[in-house]
This record gives sequence, structure tokens and C-alpha cells, in this order.
Amino acid sequence: MHTTSHEQDTLLARRQRVLSPSYRLFYDEPMHAVRSEGVWVYDADGRRYLDAYNNVPVVGHCHPYVVEQVAKQAAVLNTHTRYLTDKPVELAERLLGTMPPELGSVIFMNSGSEANDLAVRISRLVTGNSGIIVTDCAYHGTTDLLSGLSPVTGLPTGPGVFTVSLPPKMADAGEFRILVRGALDKMREAGIRPAALLVDTIFGSDGVVSGPVCFLKGAVDDVRREGGLFIADEVQPGFGRTGAGMWGFARHGVVPDIVTMGKPMGNGYPVASAVLRRELADIFGRHQRYFNTFGGSTVGCAAALAVLDVIENEDLVVHAAETGAYLKDGLQNLCKRHDVFTDLRGTGLFLGVQTPSGDVAARIVNALRRAGVLIGAAGRGNAALKIRPPLSVSRSDVDYLIGTIDDVLNKEIER
Repeated sequence: MHTTSHEQDTLLARRQRVLSPSYRLFYDEPMHAVRSEGVWVYDADGRRYLDAYNNVPVVGHCHPYVVEQVAKQAAVLNTHTRYLTDKPVELAERLLGTMPPELGSVIFMNSGSEANDLAVRISRLVTGNSGIIVTDCAYHGTTDLLSGLSPVTGLPTGPGVFTVSLPPKMADAGEFRILVRGALDKMREAGIRPAALLVDTIFGSDGVVSGPVCFLKGAVDDVRREGGLFIADEVQPGFGRTGAGMWGFARHGVVPDIVTMGKPMGNGYPVASAVLRRELADIFGRHQRYFNTFGGSTVGCAAALAVLDVIENEDLVVHAAETGAYLKDGLQNLCKRHDVFTDLRGTGLFLGVQTPSGDVAARIVNALRRAGVLIGAAGRGNAALKIRPPLSVSRSDVDYLIGTIDDVLNKEIER
């Protein structure tokens, strides 16, 4: 199949005519994606691009086993949790089997936004407090509540929301604790008590901040002493992404009160969940009901179960650790040879490469797109390159990625 420039322009014009202008496209030259497989996305001209950005297809685009299980369940039964069905129960059991024993209850929904929204609601209900602490480049979702908890969007923070400015590199494991203490002090001065500390445990929107290991622990202890909970947003670091277990919080030596997850859970099928301490679920259940028509649907659960099967059967957590270390070594070598790369952070298959500015990062992202590699940008001023390929990425794929970045830097960025 071959698409002319005129045909793509026509499609773009049709899109602009019928879709809200609130939508945005990646890249200066939008890519017309028509199919995907594994770590590759193909455009309308048949050209393939290495996807080193999207964490949604966590086990690889269109993984045949996940596709098979979704289709199989869709042909038999697709209904919700007000009927007694086996798939939601099985999925909840499987998820809890990956968690610390203190976490004993599961609530299903469709997206990470819904999961985070509910987690904040539960934290405010069970603590009787209203204050929430987030980082000042955080992104936690699209609801009205969460837009006030996602400062990276540029929207104003919501009532009772206090932010901490997370440095890309911390001096020691106690620095984050000091920052959170400062937020708690401001809360106290305002006559507000904390309901929760809510963070993405790899701090992807902050430019990927992975260390020092265990830097969350002291801050979590302080929030709990003040009566608040710890909500671990695992939408980005979860499902083996960090290579240090299934969940990003494990690297920090803490057990969250609530864990939220979304995008990768169904490998592209909309399914999400909040996992919480049983005592919190019991308190919430006594005061409020929660039902979500598509949350915990039999097809959604089949998709998530298939993802868990693939992660286990293909040993993808270990693969993320080993291939991620190989990728990090390759990027470290690039940092030594190219002054435009000023820092490298991350763990497993979630890495952030710092550049001098958002303009420089955007030039690199767009140049790589033209060269056949898809990555993104994040952090303060969007100055960090965000690299997180599907967990199935191979060493030869990594070699292609590193070689293409090297070539782009030599020919287009540092010439």
C-alpha cells in the first residue's frame, strides 16, 4: 500500500473537521499508522518504525496470544460484574498474587484515570482528610479531579493539592523526604491534613527519576504519621517495566495503601484496577457503592489475564532487567560521545535521557521519527527523552535503536 502526500493531507483535513481541536498528534510530520506487530508500527507506505515509546502494548503490539484470548472470550460472553462470572475473580486472584500480602482487595475499571480518581476518593473518605501531595510535573489522569493533580498539563492545581519540585537527580535517599515534609508543613499552616501522597513510582512525567533506591520510604512514613495514605500510581512503571519485579514500588521498600494500574494491563484493551488494603476496601464499601459497567468485564479480564500469562511464560520481568541493562549501557556510551546528552536515568526498560532544553529534545524526537524510531519527551520543559519500548524488545532491536540515535545526533543535531 502506498499513500500519497495528498491522501495523507486529505485524511488530516477530515480529522481536523470532525475531531475536537483538543486532540494533538505526535511529531511535526504526523505518522499515518495502519498496523503494528511486536515492537514495530507500520505506516500507510509500508515503512516500519521501532516503537520505543508506547507502554500500552507492554508485551508487544498485537501479541497473538492476547488477541486470541480476547477474541475467544468475546465470542462466548461479555458482561459485567453484577453477574457471577469467573474471569474477574480469577484476575483479582492473579493480581493479588503479585502483590504484598497486606494488599487484599481489587476494584476494576477502564483506565488509569478512573483508578487514580477512585483512589483519591477512597483516601479522602477513609482518612477524613483532604490534602493530596503530588510532584510538580506529575500526570495522573484526565478527569476533572485529576486535572488538578496533574500539574504537567499546565492547568491549575485543585483545592487541597500541594506540590513538591522533584530534582532529576537527588543527592541522597533523604532528599525527597525533606521535600514532602515541606509540603506537609505548608498543609499544616493552611489548616489542611493529608489524605494521600500520590506518585508514579518511576516519575515518568518528571523526566524519569529512578534513584536512589528506596527514596520514597521516608516520605511515605511521614505522610502516614500525619494520617495520610500512600497511593502508588503504577500505570507507567507497572507490569514488569522496571525489571525489578512486577511493580515499581517494590524498588522503594514500601507497601502502598492503594496501587493503581491502567494502560498496559490489557495490552491495548481498556481495563484497569485499584488494589488496596482490605481494611480500606471494607470502610469504603460500608459508605459507598462502586460499579463500573465495563470495569471487570469478562473480555477486559480475559485481556488482562492473557497479559499476565505472557509476562510469566516469556519471563518478561527478567528480560526487562537484562535487556534494559543492555539498553542503558548503549545509551551511556552515547552520553560519553555526545554533549547533547547531559544525564541518563531510569531502570529496566524505562529510561530518561536529559538534553539541554525542550527544543533540543523535540528536534531529536522528530529526527528519530524521520529515521524510523519512535520515542517521546517528558520532564521539566519536556527536555528529557522518554524511552520505554515493549518488554519484548530484543537486543538486536536495541542495537538498531542505539545506532539510529547515534546517526541522528551526528547528522542532524550536532553537525
